Amino acid sequence: MQVTTMAELAAKGESPEILFWVGCSGSFDQRAQKITKAFATILDKVGLRWAILGKEEMCTGDPARRAGNEFLFQMTAYQNIQLLNNYGIKKIVTTCPHCFNILANEYAELGGKYEVIHHTVLLQQLIDSGRIVLKEGGPFKGKRITYHDSCYLGRANNIYEAPRKVLEVLDAELVEMKRCRSKGLCCGAGGAQMFKEEEKGTTRVNFERTGEAVDTGAAIVAAACPFCNTMLTDGVKHAEKEESVKVMDIAELIAGSMV
Repeated sequence: MQVTTMAELAAKGESPEILFWVGCSGSFDQRAQKITKAFATILDKVGLRWAILGKEEMCTGDPARRAGNEFLFQMTAYQNIQLLNNYGIKKIVTTCPHCFNILANEYAELGGKYEVIHHTVLLQQLIDSGRIVLKEGGPFKGKRITYHDSCYLGRANNIYEAPRKVLEVLDAELVEMKRCRSKGLCCGAGGAQMFKEEEKGTTRVNFERTGEAVDTGAAIVAAACPFCNTMLTDGVKHAEKEESVKVMDIAELIAGSMV
């Protein structure tokens, strides 16, 4: 796969329609890299002019701010904003709700004002405009799928419909967990919990959440966040349901169904 960087485009005096902010997880985590590739494949197939920052991309600073290190967050954010503004970036898409939330809602006060879109919203737009065409009777037709609401996508940004509308075009059976939408249960990784030990309790949050997903009888647990994907996958392994339940990002489901 040929991926263009902003530096390469700038050297030719060109600019993309949209910058794909890959994020730390999508860049370095082996499982999340598959999500990155799936989404990049979709962008190529629909003919969007896009680019990434590549080696110039840093962490957004979200984990630092959530963990209470405001100084580190602001240092990181200012460097990112300077880079984005120097390239004249106007529109950003990301597969990570954490990156989406902080770029869209918290960079503006530091001088970083961009149109930021989560990949599920972009996928819905591409489907509605007819740019994404799916196979007749695709691989997920009739499969039972349950969707897990990411906290940073759902409660933090009120994005509930777009992921579900994308899943509906797969012609699958979409079933909801008992706790969903604004009442959905966190996967256990939010608020920088991904990077620290859990407090003492009777069970891990991701084990409880995965149990709710398994109870729906779904063959696929659809996620829209690499952190959620990791936590739910660990939960499926703990429940010893790896043979019957798969955790997949919505981008992977669409990429595998396109003509």
